[in-house]
Amino acid sequence: MNNPRYHAVQVATTRKPRQFDRFTFEDGILLNTEDYFGEKSFGLSQMQERLPAEIVERYINAIETGAALDRSLADAIAQSVHKWALEHGATHFCHWFQPMTGATAEKHDSFLELGGAEPIFNFSGAQLIQSEPDASSFPSGGMRTTFEARGYTAWDPSSPIFLSERENGTTLCIPSAFVSYTGHALDKKTPLLRSMEVLNSKAVELCHKVGLTDVGRVTATAGPEQEYFLIDKAYTALRPDLLLAGRTVLGAAAPKGQSLDDHYFGAVPSRVIAFMHEVEFELYRLGVPAKTRHNEVAPSQFEIAVVYSEANVAADHNQLVMEMLQRVAERHDFKCLLHEKPFAGVNGSGKHINWSMATDTGKNLLSPSKNPAKNIPFLACLSAIVLGVHRNADLLRCAIASYSNDFRLGANEAPPAIISVFLGEQLTHIANALADGQTLSDSDSPATIELGIQHMPDLDKDNTDRNRTSPFAFTGNKFEFRAAGSKDSVSFPITCINAAVSEGIDILLKLIDEKGDVLLAIQEAFKVSTPIRFEGDNYSDAWVEEAAKRGLPNLRKTPEALEVLQSDRIKALFSGFSILSEAEIDSRYHVKLEQYITTVEIELEALIQLTNQAVVPALTDELTAACAQVAALQSALGGSTVGRSRAGTLQELLGSINQALAALEKAIESTQTLSHTEAAKAYAYTVLPKAEALREQCDAAESLISDSRWTLPKYRELLFQN
Repeated sequence: MNNPRYHAVQVATTRKPRQFDRFTFEDGILLNTEDYFGEKSFGLSQMQERLPAEIVERYINAIETGAALDRSLADAIAQSVHKWALEHGATHFCHWFQPMTGATAEKHDSFLELGGAEPIFNFSGAQLIQSEPDASSFPSGGMRTTFEARGYTAWDPSSPIFLSERENGTTLCIPSAFVSYTGHALDKKTPLLRSMEVLNSKAVELCHKVGLTDVGRVTATAGPEQEYFLIDKAYTALRPDLLLAGRTVLGAAAPKGQSLDDHYFGAVPSRVIAFMHEVEFELYRLGVPAKTRHNEVAPSQFEIAVVYSEANVAADHNQLVMEMLQRVAERHDFKCLLHEKPFAGVNGSGKHINWSMATDTGKNLLSPSKNPAKNIPFLACLSAIVLGVHRNADLLRCAIASYSNDFRLGANEAPPAIISVFLGEQLTHIANALADGQTLSDSDSPATIELGIQHMPDLDKDNTDRNRTSPFAFTGNKFEFRAAGSKDSVSFPITCINAAVSEGIDILLKLIDEKGDVLLAIQEAFKVSTPIRFEGDNYSDAWVEEAAKRGLPNLRKTPEALEVLQSDRIKALFSGFSILSEAEIDSRYHVKLEQYITTVEIELEALIQLTNQAVVPALTDELTAACAQVAALQSALGGSTVGRSRAGTLQELLGSINQALAALEKAIESTQTLSHTEAAKAYAYTVLPKAEALREQCDAAESLISDSRWTLPKYRELLFQN
C-alpha cells in the first residue's frame, strides 16, 4: 500500500550494522586503545612531549595556584598547539564554549594570514587566550541587547584542547568561558569554575582543621552517566514532533512496553553495538574516558558513562559525549534522542551526576575507609555536605528544572521533586548516633556474601545497599545526584552542588570555632540536617506526606522551582561566594523561564498540527469508510445494524477531538496577555492538562483507525522495529 509508514518499516528493518575503519594499522598489527587514546586531544601529556620542562612546569603551577598565564607562556603553548594541529590537518581554530542555550557554540577562524604576497599560517598566544564572538545573539536574560554586541571568550587552560574532525576538514577547539563586554558571565562554564574555586578554598580550610595539613588544593570531581534513545531515522523523518520537540506529543502505547524487564542489561542489538563501538572510538581519540555501556530499562534506550575527572573537564566531556552520540547516530541511520521523556508509558532518560572531592595529595575525601566511625576527615566532609544540601534543597531542585525534566521527576522512574539525602544503613547509624550525642564504636568490617558454590569465590559486600529512588544518594565513595535531565548540561547542577557544599563547609568551620571541637561540630551538623536524610522509598505517597511534615520543599513544576533564583537567600549565597552576581542570577532566571515557555509552545503547536494534519484526516477517512460500509450492508441486508456501533464510536471520538482541540487553543490564547512568570505557571497548571486531554483522544483514535490509514510511525515500530 502507498503508506510512507510501511516504507519506513521496510527500510528500518533491512538495515545492516555499519562497519567503520576503527583501527590504525602498524606493520599489519591492530593498535590497542591506549595507542590512539587522546590522539585528538592536547593536554598535559602532549605538552610534556613537545614543550621544554620549564614551560610545562610554569603551566602546571599556573593551573594549580590559579595564577593567570602570562603572554610569553601562552605564546609558547600556542606555537606547540599550532604545530600539532597542522600535523593533524587542521585549517581553522575556534573557542568552544557553552552559552546559556545548553548546547555548545563555536566560531571558526582560519590559521591563514597574509604576509605581503605570501600566505602565512600563524597562531599566537593572544589568539589562544581570547576571542570575540557576538554576544547579542545568545540568551542573556536582559544583560545584553542587540546594539550591545561585544563579548569575549577566554581559554580555560585546565580543560584539554581538542580537534573536531569532520567529513572534509579539522578544526582546533579551545574550551573557553564566555563573558560580556561588562564582564558578566553569559555561559555555564564561568560560574562552574568560580564555584570550584570557592569549594577549593573552603575544603582546604576544613582539611587543615581536621588534621590533613598537607592538603594544598581540593577539586570537585564528577562522572556523568548519560542515557539516550536510538530510533531509526526513517521513522523520525515521518514524526514532526520528534524532529521539532525531541519527543512524541502523541502516540498510543504498544502492546508490549517494558513490563517484562527484558531489555535492561540485555544483549545489545547488533546495529546498536556497532554504533556504541564507533562512539567509543571517537571519544577515546578525543581523550574522553568512556567506561560503561548497556541497555537501559525502556526498549531502544541505552546508557554510556565516563570515568571521573575534574568537574569542569567532566562538563566538557559530557557535552562532547552528547554531540558524539548524535553525530555518530547519523552515520548509523539512527536518530539519537536525548529528551528526558520521548515516549509516554516507558521510562524516560536521566543523567546521574556522580560527585566527589579529591585532594592534591591523591585522597578522595568521600572515601569512608574500613572504619568510617573513626574517620574524622570523612565524617566532617559528609556532615558538611548533608548540611549544605539541607540548607539548599530548593536550589538543587532548581538546578535540574526544565519542562522536559518535569515529565520524569516523581513519575515512578526518577526521584521526585523533593530533594533528600540517602546515606545507607551504616552511615545513617553513625549520623544518628552523632546527632544524638552518643559515643561511636568501631564499625564492623566489610561483610561477604557466600554463594554456596564451591568453585566460585565469596563476594565482598558494600557497607550499604543502593537506593535508586533517592535524588542525592551516597554510593560508596561519592554522591550520586540522580535527578538531572538527560539533555541538559551538567555545569549548572554541579555549580549548585559546589555552592551548597561550600556553604555547608563554611557553617561547619564556624561550628568548629564556636565549640572548639571538631567532633562536637560534626554532631551539631548532623543534628541540624536530620530532616533531609531519608532511607526509604522516595517514590511513595507516604514520603510526600512525611517530607511536608519535615518542612522540605516540594517544587513540583519548573516555574515554581525557578523562582528559587529570585529569593534573597540564594542571591546572597551566590553573590557572597562570587559565583554569580545578582544581575547574573536574574539573567539565568529569565533565560530559563523563556526557554520553558518557548519549549512548551513548540510542543503545543506540534500537537495541534499533528492533530489537524494527521489524526483528524485519518479519523475522518475511517468514519467515512465505516458509514459507507453501514450503508452497503443496509442496502444488501435491509435494515441491518451491523457496523453502526463502530461508526457511532468514531463519530463521537471525532467530536471529542474537536472539542479538546478547541479547549486547548482557547487556553493557549488566554496566556497571551500574561507576564512571562504568570504565563509559565498557566502553561504548567492549566494549558498542559488540556494538551494531555487532547492527546488521550488522539491516542484513542490511533487504536481504532485502520493500520493502512495511519501514517505516523507507531510506538511498536519506533521502539521495537529498528
